[in-house]
Amino acid sequence: MGYLITLAGFAALASIFAPEVVAQSCSGVTGRFQPRMGSGYRYSVLATGLRQPRHIVVDSAGNLLVAEGGTQGVRRLVLQDQGNIVCVQSNTQIVSGSTNHGIALSADGKTLFTSNLASVTAYSYDAATGQVGQGRQIVTGMSFQGTHPTRAIATSKWSPDTILVARGSASNIDTTTTQQSAARSVIKAFSISKGMQTAHNYASGGELIAWGLRNVVGMTEDPVYGGFWSVENQMDDLRLNGRDIHNDNPAERLSYHGVLNDTANRYKGLNYGYPSCVPAWDPQNVGISGLLVGSLFKPDGVPNVAADACANNYMTGRLHFHAHTAPLDIKFNRNSTAAYIAFHGSWNRNPADGYRVMRVDFANGQPVHAVTSKTAQIPVMENGNIGGCPNNCFRPVGLDFDQRGRLFVSSDTSGEIYVIYGA
Repeated sequence: MGYLITLAGFAALASIFAPEVVAQSCSGVTGRFQPRMGSGYRYSVLATGLRQPRHIVVDSAGNLLVAEGGTQGVRRLVLQDQGNIVCVQSNTQIVSGSTNHGIALSADGKTLFTSNLASVTAYSYDAATGQVGQGRQIVTGMSFQGTHPTRAIATSKWSPDTILVARGSASNIDTTTTQQSAARSVIKAFSISKGMQTAHNYASGGELIAWGLRNVVGMTEDPVYGGFWSVENQMDDLRLNGRDIHNDNPAERLSYHGVLNDTANRYKGLNYGYPSCVPAWDPQNVGISGLLVGSLFKPDGVPNVAADACANNYMTGRLHFHAHTAPLDIKFNRNSTAAYIAFHGSWNRNPADGYRVMRVDFANGQPVHAVTSKTAQIPVMENGNIGGCPNNCFRPVGLDFDQRGRLFVSSDTSGEIYVIYGA
């Protein structure tokens, strides 16, 4: 397998995006696409030919670990700087099978976690050698039911014995998730050390962090302020009073869950409304008086709630995004001045939207924009021709930073890993 790295340089233009003007490459492979980059950013293609790369993580030695989809396992890419670009020195499969989306490392970097549709598995891991120990299931009981098989996972530096696991709904409108006992459309936290002794059962074990979240596919912890965040894919084919409003509603959602080790965390265990209530992206299209961006409302075909329940009984997101853009991961830069979000792109919208990496600016642990903002997203990396999506474009999935501030981005459809410089 070969690898190519393409370096994009940018002129100082007044427009949001700057065109590619310089190309450099590692020997071997040509990237399939030439993304448009936001002002101040450049990119390279680190690797091609991967099998549906999903979430990714940089280890303590600066190697990139990649969870490949379809139970393909985990690959370890040892990286090497070549001038002002980075290349792959070696590519080795270190875990076979047993993963389809999620990957994380413990706070000390010595334990590797992967997830599949049924369980979370832990392995001892040596970043220097790539040596992986025998896998041990620490969370079980998540067997696949319906349309959302991903199991996003995240670890915590502020609460290092904790692993968080998200499980999505079984269908577009999963009415059973109005009960916590369904253990779907939830985020739960589990003790790693206890799971090493006896595996946790997802439904009956763990601590509830949040529920009423249709399908959380990306989670992260703020490295400076310790806040825990999730990005959520909301409902498809939305109708209200028999009218089709799905093209611009509901909003995708960024939600805040507080600091995990804070005993007074008032965000822990809150319900975000799904399936009964969904957040608005285009309130005018919804047509309910007084509705704002992010306001919750009850669409057709969902469980009945009291007339004022959507407004008063559920937690709202902290920011909201274009309908059906499918945010799949979120990561902060090292000083927590910005969070970067991978939008995998829509299938339930015409024209298509998403297929990009965007930035949200933060200050003092919170986004600088208001909950109702529609302009909080700043372009970082987009497809030059979104008309070629979803099959003939890059589709961002996983994100992670290395210690030098380089942002790695996986694209599952094209089997590529990109590097963004200047993040």
